Amino acid sequence: MTEKKPMLSAQQALDFLLSAARPITDAQTIPTLDANGRILALAQTSQLNVPAVDNTQMDGYAVRAADCVGAAAKLTVSQRIAAGHVPQALQAGTAARIFTGAMIPVGADAVVMQEMCELEGDVVTVKHAPTSGEWIRRTGEDIQAGSVILAAGTRLRAQELGLAASVGLAALPVVRRPKVAVFFTGDELAMPGEPLKPGAIYNSNRFTLRGLLQNLGCDVSDYGIVPDSLIATRETLRAAAAENDMIITSGGVSVGEEDHIKPAVEAEGRLSMWQIAIKPGKPLAFGEVNRAGRDNAAFFIGLPGNPVSSFVTFLLFVRPFILRLQGVSDVAPKTYAMRADFAWPKADKRNEFLRAKINANGGLDLFDNQSSAVLTSTAWGDGLVDNPAGRTIAAGDAVRFIPFNELLY
Repeated sequence: MTEKKPMLSAQQALDFLLSAARPITDAQTIPTLDANGRILALAQTSQLNVPAVDNTQMDGYAVRAADCVGAAAKLTVSQRIAAGHVPQALQAGTAARIFTGAMIPVGADAVVMQEMCELEGDVVTVKHAPTSGEWIRRTGEDIQAGSVILAAGTRLRAQELGLAASVGLAALPVVRRPKVAVFFTGDELAMPGEPLKPGAIYNSNRFTLRGLLQNLGCDVSDYGIVPDSLIATRETLRAAAAENDMIITSGGVSVGEEDHIKPAVEAEGRLSMWQIAIKPGKPLAFGEVNRAGRDNAAFFIGLPGNPVSSFVTFLLFVRPFILRLQGVSDVAPKTYAMRADFAWPKADKRNEFLRAKINANGGLDLFDNQSSAVLTSTAWGDGLVDNPAGRTIAAGDAVRFIPFNELLY
């Protein structure tokens, strides 16, 4: 009798997936304004200093610190400097009215905020003795010319786009969007808007998975609901592999007579991972589907059909895999040690991922029903409690919490 191999742990499965990922090398240059959410293909270097010149952080008066040693120095206001204007040199014994962001005039070495000054006619009384450099932003204080401001593999958010724009980058090289095919197996599946036949269910996974893939910037090809047959499954795999980098399916990855994903993938390519020791989400498959006339095969990930299992396994395994395909090196979500305001007295032999919500007291509450079919728990919760195999949880224990906002984008 052949000895059954132990299932991979969650970490072993993730490490295996990431090691198999072949990053997409195709890049395109697009306007910086359109680059939100894209992955930077090449590191970006600033060609200028930011700030480009010394400027003021405050509305006030540019002065020579040496002229303001006394408690109430009186200085003639010699000029007015607004942002974007080039000032004259500041003469000894004078002050310049200056506004936030404006260039510091040659000769000035400090700015006194306007609240500490009193103007009468063209004479300002400075009621504060500034130190040299006070309220001045120095040239290159934020960014120095020649420095790398964005590394390759950076996922561009609003703040990275602003940073790129601040050094004059009107366009950015980004990785081509991953092309991902999805299809769903199960004769019991129906689409919202259709009448439900006896024994049928609505295909919620189609909506969930498409939304998750769109959040990751993928170009999604949806092959819809595929009949429960080996021939139909193989035909769809071939068609999807021809045009896509990756294929994701939902359902049909168990071991029943109507579960055709495993034999179909093995006939059209190969499976290198099957089942992992997590709950929910044990039946997770990974492999490749051959592409006729091409050296590289399309990646394949088969997700469970139960909606929570499909959702959780996508977040934990598909998301980091897709990010790695796009060249992102750090794909691990941030996790937090938080207080459990619940008890979980029965340990499981698998690594459990429990749906939880942050309560008003800064602790975690658990959704009452942790079944893999209860999709309500994912909409109610704020994230997942990562509970190791064999561990019970008592109220007050510290647990590892992964917020959904670390996993959905």
